[in-house]
Amino acid sequence: MTQNIAILGASGYTGAELIRLIAGHSSMKIKALGANSKAGQQMAEVFPHLRHLDLPELVTIEEIDFSQIDLCFCALPHKTSQEVIAALPKDLKIVDLSADFRLRDPEAYEKWYGNKHAAIEQQKEAVYGLTEFYRKEIAAARLVAGTGCNAATGQFALRPLIAAGVIDLDDIILDLKCAVSGAGRSLKENLLHAELSEGYHAYALGSTHRHLGEFDQEFSKIAGREVKVQFTPHLVPANRGILATVYVQGNAEVIHATLAKAYAEEPFIEVLPFGEAPSTRHVRGSNFCHIGVTGDRIDGRAIVIAVLDNLTKGSSGQALQNANLMLGEDETAGLMLAPCFP
Repeated sequence: MTQNIAILGASGYTGAELIRLIAGHSSMKIKALGANSKAGQQMAEVFPHLRHLDLPELVTIEEIDFSQIDLCFCALPHKTSQEVIAALPKDLKIVDLSADFRLRDPEAYEKWYGNKHAAIEQQKEAVYGLTEFYRKEIAAARLVAGTGCNAATGQFALRPLIAAGVIDLDDIILDLKCAVSGAGRSLKENLLHAELSEGYHAYALGSTHRHLGEFDQEFSKIAGREVKVQFTPHLVPANRGILATVYVQGNAEVIHATLAKAYAEEPFIEVLPFGEAPSTRHVRGSNFCHIGVTGDRIDGRAIVIAVLDNLTKGSSGQALQNANLMLGEDETAGLMLAPCFP
């Protein structure tokens, strides 16, 4: 059975990544591409690397006939996404890649994103889209909220450890190195080549990054009490990838064994042999997450390192993984491409 797919925000990086992945999916056909700012153009004009694909012309969202669509990916900016989704048919399956439906508490959303939520009814039904931990709920959902790319990386490193009680919940330091594509495609002065190349810098200092809302929500839910991590992201002059170095208090070998057991049957999570460190270059362009664990010279300390591609496993690949579950398809369909190396 062919599933008809619409992508809103098709002219952005996550939209293009969705197209690239769906091109290798045997059961999905892209029927509509929404991109208001590029309406009337062909995808080959917007993303020349996709010119070999037979794709529909880019149109405005208002021009799409959603009665012919089985599932819609919404790859729009936060705030815009909730406004658009609120107006879509109430029986349409949607995977949202923005931040708008990740936080269950509307007040938490307003705190971290600075505006009131405009789609409260839809927010109530949204399921958090970290596939490995919400499979059953995602399969039954109409609306799935994709996670933040940083939030996904940190959670893959920490969720099983919090659940198993093998680390000190009040002593978690999360240091992330993030590629520039995570900031999107729009023009920003600090992302110009001369501003970004040949160096990297920390941002959102003092634990102010918006993805902390997801960490607070999810880690506290698992632990059954408040958990706050210390989190600082760094922007690096790379196109793709996130590397999270997590410093925790606990037995390193027990931590490694806990992660290995938790992810033993997961198709996209690879736990490396003890003492090995993963690299972003080994997951580039793929839906895989690699995790490494090592001890420290300080007794009782451990280091967990997780890497993924922010555009794939951190966003569009995760979105397709969720869509597969929502449509009753094989969860791995269209996603088993090997990473691109070198």
